[in-house]
Amino acid sequence: MKNLRTPFSFLLALLLLVGQLVQAQSTTVSTAKPKGMNKATKGGIIGGLGGAAGGALLGRLIGGKSGTAKGAILGAVVGGGAGVLIGRKMDKQAAELRRDLEGATVERVGEGIKITFASGILFASSSSTLTAAAAGNIGELATTLQKYADTNVVVEGHTDSSGSDAINQPLSQRRAQAVANELTGKSVDPARVTVKGYGSSQPVGDNATAAGKAANRRVEVAIFANEKMQKAAKKGVL
Repeated sequence: MKNLRTPFSFLLALLLLVGQLVQAQSTTVSTAKPKGMNKATKGGIIGGLGGAAGGALLGRLIGGKSGTAKGAILGAVVGGGAGVLIGRKMDKQAAELRRDLEGATVERVGEGIKITFASGILFASSSSTLTAAAAGNIGELATTLQKYADTNVVVEGHTDSSGSDAINQPLSQRRAQAVANELTGKSVDPARVTVKGYGSSQPVGDNATAAGKAANRRVEVAIFANEKMQKAAKKGVL
């Protein structure tokens, strides 16, 4: 949300207008954070700002500003009560992923899950071939994705700034594709999986430092509700 400090008032006004149109009722917006608010509840708060349609609009506005896994998740937000139901299911899935994935960072973001694998635990230097240990780890992810089948998955590859874009972009694409191939090879439906390579264009660390470069060499996986889950959540039967 840090990118929204400047245009937030505009977005909030837009949300309230959308809420009035889709709900035909007034909406009170509270800026106080409820005590004990969990990720599932946070996933529904966006929808509360002007109804589920307004929440979806805000999610897409936020997601459009982020080209990474977080942007993919926020761009698919439903919001409202449906968002809370989706969030609860994602809470359970994220807990299982944290338990099963070694060396990966699992975060709950909005109504989805973001997983970050450091490239060093997946690939040898300059390689796009998964190590045996990495293949086992991705296999655990595939098992969870099969269990929770009503989701879409985006796999994104990233590099540091060493070398040229002519090298980095294809390498990031091949690494993301290698992860996707391992997932689909373990019976994850290919129709659920999208692959993107960003090269060095989306750094999360300072490329002037060794630690920053290591952080930038990564594969991110975004997991979020597909249309079937969204429809079930809107009907309250999720």
